[in-house]
Amino acid sequence: MNHSERVDIAIIGGGLVGASLGCALAPLIRRHGLRVAVIEANALPADGMQGYQPSFDARASAIAQGSRRHFQTLGVWDALTREAQPIETIHVSERGRLGVTRLTADELGVDALGYVLPNAWMGRVLHDRLTDIDLDWHCPARVEDIAASPQGYRLRLSDGSELHAGLTVLADGGRSGLKERLGIASHEAPYDQAALITTLEVSQPHRGVAFERFTAEGPLALLPLTGNRMELIWTHAAGEEHATLALSDGDFLARLQRAFGERAGRFRRVGRRHVYPLSLVTAEESVRPGLAVLGNAAHALHPVAGQGFNLALRGVMDLVAAIDAGIASGQPPGDMSVMHAFEARRALDRRNVIRFSDGLIRLFGVSHPLLSHVRAAGLVGLNLAGPVRRAFARRAMGLER
Repeated sequence: MNHSERVDIAIIGGGLVGASLGCALAPLIRRHGLRVAVIEANALPADGMQGYQPSFDARASAIAQGSRRHFQTLGVWDALTREAQPIETIHVSERGRLGVTRLTADELGVDALGYVLPNAWMGRVLHDRLTDIDLDWHCPARVEDIAASPQGYRLRLSDGSELHAGLTVLADGGRSGLKERLGIASHEAPYDQAALITTLEVSQPHRGVAFERFTAEGPLALLPLTGNRMELIWTHAAGEEHATLALSDGDFLARLQRAFGERAGRFRRVGRRHVYPLSLVTAEESVRPGLAVLGNAAHALHPVAGQGFNLALRGVMDLVAAIDAGIASGQPPGDMSVMHAFEARRALDRRNVIRFSDGLIRLFGVSHPLLSHVRAAGLVGLNLAGPVRRAFARRAMGLER
C-alpha cells in the first residue's frame, strides 16, 4: 500500500553530490529539525568501509584545496585522507612546443595544490557519514513520477512511497530524464571528442605530479594516485577512440608513450579502458520554486580541466548556506527567495569556471601554426609571471572565484 510522507527536502540521487548535500545538511537537521530524504536508484555496497578494497581500475577525481576545506566542514576529510594522493606539482605543456608551466605547492605556500581520490572511496566515506545523520533513505528506489504542487513537489517512488517535498534537489547526474519531464531544457555544445579513461602503472615514482598535455589529437591528463599508479584522461576526436580502445595493452601503452613522452617514466600496465562522449552541457534553469538542480544535472564540463566535482561541491555548500539563511528569516527551504539567493551565490562562480575550462579546451583544440606559437608563448609567460601564475593556481584550487 502506498503511504504519503511530508519532508522538508528530498535529494534525488545519492552519489557524490547528493551524499555531500546530505552530509552538509546535518547541522540544519539538528538545529531546525528538518526532515530530509535521500532517494538513490542503485543499491549500496553492503561491506562498508572496512571491506573497501581499492581497485587498480578505480575511477578518481581531482579535489581542489577549496573542496578539501569543505570536506573538513562536513567532518569527512580525516577519513578521506586514507586514500588521498596529494598533488604537489601541476605540469602543463603542449606537444611539439617549448612552452611549459609548472605550478607548485611550495610556491603557493600550501601542503598540496589538490588531491586525487578514488570515487568509490569518497562514496564509502560520505555514505558512512550519512548513517550518523537523522535522515530517511529510500534505496534502492527510483522516482517514477514527479509533479509540482502548491507546497513543492510530489514524488512517487518505486518502493511504494509518496513524498511531498518542500524542496526537491535534482542531484541524479541528469541521466534519469527527470529534468526533461519537468520541462527543464539543457544547452549542449559538443566538443566532438570522447574521453578515454583508465589507470596506469608507471616505472618511476610520480612524486605527486599531475600532468596536463595538449596534443594535436586532443588534451590528456595524468593524475597521481597512491602507489606508482596514475589515472589517465585521454581525449580523442569523436570516432577515433574506437581504434585506441581496440588496441592490445602493449600497443595501447606504446601509442600513449609516443603521444605523451617520458616525463612520467615508462607506462607499464593499463587497467580497463572506459570511453565517454564529451560535451559542455548546462541546464537552462537551475532553480524553480521548490526545486534546485546540482552537479552534472546542472552542468557537465570537460574532464581534463578537473573542475566539475569541485564546482558541484561549492554548489552544495552555497545551497545549504542559502537554506540556513532563509530559515533564519522565516522562509522554508523551497521558498523562491531562498532559491534566488542560492542562484545569486552560484551564477558568477559557475560562469567563470565554465568560461575558463571551455576556453582552455577550445584554445588548445585549434590547430593553426600561429596559434600554436601564441599558446607556447602563453605557457612560457605563465611560467615566468609569478603573480599571474599564482592567481591562476588559486582559482584552479578553488580558493578564489
